[in-house]
Amino acid sequence: MHISSPLTDLDVESLRADFPGLSTWVNEHPLAYLDSGATAQRPTSVLDAERDFLESHNAAVHRGAHTIAGEATELYEHARARVAAFIGARAEEVVWTSNATDALNLV
Repeated sequence: MHISSPLTDLDVESLRADFPGLSTWVNEHPLAYLDSGATAQRPTSVLDAERDFLESHNAAVHRGAHTIAGEATELYEHARARVAAFIGARAEEVVWTSNATDALNLV
C-alpha cells in the first residue's frame, strides 16, 4: 500500500521554476537560498505584481491627495482586507511591519 503525503507529491523543480532567483547556479550547483530571514526570493507572480505597482501606482500610501496616491492607498488597503480574510481577522487587526523582529517588538 502506498500512502502519499504532501512532501512526496511536491514537484520541487516546478516550484523552483516559479522563482526566477533560484535559476542561479553557484559553484556549479543550483542555488539553495537559505537566507530568507534577511530577504526572500519572490515567485514570478509577486515580481509581476510589484512591477505593475511600481509602473502604474507608485505613490505614497495614505499621504498624497492626487489620483495615483489614492489608487496606491486603495490597493494597500485591499491587500490588508485580503490578508485579514485569509487569516480570519478584521482588516483593522492587520498591522504591516518592516520585519518579524519589529512585529514581535510591538507585542
